[in-house]
Amino acid sequence: MTIDAAQREMRSAFLGGFGGQFVAGLIWLVAAALGSWFAPTYGMAALFFGSMGIFPLTQFVVRLLGRPGAVSPTNGLWGLGAQTAFIVPPSFLLVGAATLYQTHWFFPAAMIVVGVHYLPFITLYGMRMFGALAIVLVVAGAGLGLYGPPIFSLGGWVTGAVLLGFAFLGRYLVLQEERQE
Repeated sequence: MTIDAAQREMRSAFLGGFGGQFVAGLIWLVAAALGSWFAPTYGMAALFFGSMGIFPLTQFVVRLLGRPGAVSPTNGLWGLGAQTAFIVPPSFLLVGAATLYQTHWFFPAAMIVVGVHYLPFITLYGMRMFGALAIVLVVAGAGLGLYGPPIFSLGGWVTGAVLLGFAFLGRYLVLQEERQE
């Protein structure tokens, strides 16, 4: 299987990352809401533990939309997807360290970690859109952390909205591609 064919299969099976970004966006919004309306620790816990459910919830969403949520055994990119997902949990040690220094750095630090984790998605899906997503999250996270107001959940709200926007963009791009085939 060629890289182009493997990427096309990934795009089709996961609708351009729609399910993952959609689910993650909702988790970030729930975490932001809990952090805003209850306590920062609730927001932190919601993002950390909620993120553990992204893959199974993504599978549910893409299958609900009639996509397989899996690729053929000959698709060598499947392993890259798993490796990419495992970048985030150990990186949360750095998010925790930043949060110990300034509580309101939690979401901006997490934005940077999640943004960087999207860089391999450019190769995984063959979509430059993920480079733009990575840049938006990293720059926004750094900007909020360094220059933003000390509002705990602001980065969570921003990231939730950005992820949902990119979810629908990825879906649109794949559906357009499939219509042209």
